Amino acid sequence: MRIKVYLEPSEEGGYTVTVPSLPGCISEGDTKEEALENIKEAVALYLEPVEDDILPLSGSEVLELAL
Repeated sequence: MRIKVYLEPSEEGGYTVTVPSLPGCISEGDTKEEALENIKEAVALYLEPVEDDILPLSGSEVLELAL
């Protein structure tokens, strides 16, 4: 999966990364490389389903898709 992120220098030092297509998904790091690794983890957690939040409709089939 490819996703667009915005990497920008922070006023306090380091870098902040945001993901426009995932509201509220933001991370930071002291270096560009660290910030990009951190946002990968943040995106994975953002997209991870929480079983308690899923209420399948009666008769629905649960499937997993690899992206």
